[in-house]
Amino acid sequence: MNYRKIFQVISYLQYPFILLALYFAAKPYFNGFDYLVKNPDIVFYNYNYVLIFIGLGFSFSTLQDTTKTQNNFSKKIWENPKKGKLFIGILSFFTFIILTFGIFGYFITNNENIQQLSFGTIILGIGFIGFLKTGLDVFENHRLEKKN
Repeated sequence: MNYRKIFQVISYLQYPFILLALYFAAKPYFNGFDYLVKNPDIVFYNYNYVLIFIGLGFSFSTLQDTTKTQNNFSKKIWENPKKGKLFIGILSFFTFIILTFGIFGYFITNNENIQQLSFGTIILGIGFIGFLKTGLDVFENHRLEKKN
């Protein structure tokens, strides 16, 4: 049994989660703007689900085979040491910011809507941690300077 291939197949579960996130992003607008104006909390409720499902999608995407790149664009980034390090730095920064917002928003604010969004933001941050680890692995596997 090749576990790498099994996890590669499981990683495709990221797409249904992303589709669910898109559904919840559009759902508040299905009943019209008049309903949305009367019930603004519905946006926070649904966007929390958007963040949760995007975080789960990112988590499943980390199961992909790190010895392969998905397209030529990502291959150009990961083979170049400067671009790869820059991408890892940007991803680390965003991971830190997202987790910081989620944790502080959940534990410090008294606003119920922000607390609700913060839970989804924490899930997204956890997905970013896995995505960051996968990025580091891909960078190590594809750097041209390391291959030579």
